[in-house]
Amino acid sequence: MEPKRITISSFSVAGIGVRTINSDELNPSSAKLPSLWQRFFRDGVLTRVPNQIPNSPVFGVYSHYESEASGFYTVTAGMAISGPPPSPSEFTTVDIKEGEYLVFEAKGPMPQAVIGAWMRVWTFFEKNEKIIRRFATDFEEYRSADEVAIHIGIKSY
Repeated sequence: MEPKRITISSFSVAGIGVRTINSDELNPSSAKLPSLWQRFFRDGVLTRVPNQIPNSPVFGVYSHYESEASGFYTVTAGMAISGPPPSPSEFTTVDIKEGEYLVFEAKGPMPQAVIGAWMRVWTFFEKNEKIIRRFATDFEEYRSADEVAIHIGIKSY
């Protein structure tokens, strides 16, 4: 299934975050993302983020890229907010950049569905070298317990 091309207006997500790198995420003993998501649900971040937009989906935002796909980046697990950001001592806030995004959708049990979707993302960009990623903000939008849409910011199409 080909990704959809859409334009996103900027918005903010607040939650909790970690800094990681893909090489660490490939090894279960050094992966930080599983514990980020466990903490997100265990600590009730879903219901504690102030100024949440009603009925916001859960987001996993990839930002602060060091150097494209091989460098460090930050992942924030959170909720869309409006109004002032929450206290930085309790929550991290990241702004989704306005612009063009390719959307890769997946359905099925998590985390397998989101892992499979990321495999499609990497394969797509390997095969379509003229389409350039921005590496500003990318995000996972969890539409339900078994449905995710990965949004990848692009420079050109």
